[in-house]
Amino acid sequence: MKRGERIAAGNARRVLVVDDEPDIRELLELTLVKMGLAVDTAGSVGEAQERLKNARFDLCITDMRLPDGEGLDLVRHIAGLAHDLPVAVITAYGSAENAVAALKAGAFDYVSKPIGLGQLRVLVKSALSLPERLEAANDAQPLLGESAPIRAVRETLAKLARTQAPVYISGESGSGKELAARLIHSHGARRERHFVPVNCGALPEQLMESEFFGYRKGAFTGAERDRDGFFQAANGGTLFLDEVAELPLPMQVKLLRAIQEKRVRKVGATQEEPVDVRIICATHQNLAALVAAGRFRQDLFYRLNVIEVKMPPLRECREDIPVIASAIVARLGPMNGRRSARLGADAIEELMGYGFPGNIRELENVLERALALSNSDDIGAVDLSLDSPLEAGREASGSLPEYLDGVERKAILDALAKTGFNRTAAAKLLGITFRALRYRMQRLAIREPGAAGHSP
Repeated sequence: MKRGERIAAGNARRVLVVDDEPDIRELLELTLVKMGLAVDTAGSVGEAQERLKNARFDLCITDMRLPDGEGLDLVRHIAGLAHDLPVAVITAYGSAENAVAALKAGAFDYVSKPIGLGQLRVLVKSALSLPERLEAANDAQPLLGESAPIRAVRETLAKLARTQAPVYISGESGSGKELAARLIHSHGARRERHFVPVNCGALPEQLMESEFFGYRKGAFTGAERDRDGFFQAANGGTLFLDEVAELPLPMQVKLLRAIQEKRVRKVGATQEEPVDVRIICATHQNLAALVAAGRFRQDLFYRLNVIEVKMPPLRECREDIPVIASAIVARLGPMNGRRSARLGADAIEELMGYGFPGNIRELENVLERALALSNSDDIGAVDLSLDSPLEAGREASGSLPEYLDGVERKAILDALAKTGFNRTAAAKLLGITFRALRYRMQRLAIREPGAAGHSP
């Protein structure tokens, strides 16, 4: 059997190792074979591409610099094959720029040489534990809706779940940033370990270091025993930093070091300890603007903002409101003694005309209040107790186009309601042509009850 084609016995998982140094290839090969894996090796991008044509692999480990190109070329090539093959990039020329480039290109992880055998084993086990995309796709989907913005977010989250890249989730308050972070975690290699959410804005500044890194017994008054911090609690899993913009500058420096070195020191300790966490952060503020204003460190921003996910506000996904609202009612109804609760057509109409400045969180609060106060299982518009939908829409957007869209949407919904969703009659009532009404309904994402992505 030729070198570079060693196959472990049985149905072993198969790894492709790509490095131009024979000694490195042999060391990696021997280590992986001892883990019970089948191994093929290649010394160049071209040779690796040939092997990918002729065999199916479960993991690819590649050097960054190769004789005929870069490891990034191989990452992009594999991404183009749509095989869902995780690729780990290892290099002696480590830099933040190279790491960001590799992760954005779709690499599972990026590590610098020399890589310890223990670190290599952890990386390999983590990559091989990724769920099959088909399995993930068949899971119940908690991010509901079929609007274009929601479909785009779901696709992005599925890709990010298959990497170890730090993720920055932006979006307005209540738009589902923590839900997105949990989806990334639960569909990734770390799903069996802890997801630790931290609200950075709720921590007293004087306690931040001990909360993040832990402390030793006697480190300060009241420290009666050793205690782990958030990093230790999330070791092997995911640390979600919500409202990360609220961190004071001194804590930002300490957080940056912990992320860069992958080591933390407990308050009162003399030695650092290694930690392996994936960082996902979120904020409703504009981090780039805070960097420009000197309120957020630029180096930390670049470490956290490797890949950004923007959660759309609910007003941009109005067509999803019926299905989201119905799911909330189905979940909260039994908790309020209303197992048969359902939303009436007038309630759906009222919800779709409202601006929701608080997004999905506000929608949930509105429905929970309606369920608690309603005297019937049929929830109507009057039970929602919403403010004027036009004022709410104007307040949420702060722009004239959004306000005018709200006025137009309300007028069309009123006309459709009065005519039983007869668009020809509604157009007459509005004094416009049928074609003009159809165009406006498409632009404003207004669909008839029962249409795809709309019916409750």
